[in-house]
Amino acid sequence: MSRRLSRRNVLTAGIGAAAGLAVPTLAGAAEDDRRNASSFRMHDWQDHFDNLGVATIVADTTSRALHFWNADGSDYRIYPTSVPRSDQLTKRGYTEIVRKKVGPDWTPTQSQKERFGWEYMPPGPDNPLGTHAMYLGWPAYLIHGTHDTRKIGRRSSDGCIGLYNFAIEELFGLCPVGTQVRVI
Repeated sequence: MSRRLSRRNVLTAGIGAAAGLAVPTLAGAAEDDRRNASSFRMHDWQDHFDNLGVATIVADTTSRALHFWNADGSDYRIYPTSVPRSDQLTKRGYTEIVRKKVGPDWTPTQSQKERFGWEYMPPGPDNPLGTHAMYLGWPAYLIHGTHDTRKIGRRSSDGCIGLYNFAIEELFGLCPVGTQVRVI
């Protein structure tokens, strides 16, 4: 992994280090938040794919971040995510976005119906898929929004990668069907 050295990266690192020294109360943050922050790492698309294709996503379940690159690599963005609650619910590997939907409805899997008693939910503020959904080549796995902002940055999903609604709306506009995805 190579990380480009830029003025912004240097300034951000310097400000972050200074803030850590100036505000010792940050050391008392919740253990889950410390573990999440300490596990964050940058990614280069070349470490995961041979080319950028129409666009590329790497969803890092350890650092709970989604990395996006456009087709020519000139646009790189990082979004905080929610990730599956357990390794058993996490599907890792290569897939792609096969369908996109604004205002998705949601049908729980048979397992979710049995475990939680969940039922079909039409689009709206109570829908767990939020405002936008991008369906992956794996059945029942999506990248989607959430109305419950407390879930972002946590192990809280039943297998999907969740983003704030404003972030999924932005990402939805950037990702054509066929965007290659790797979940690690």
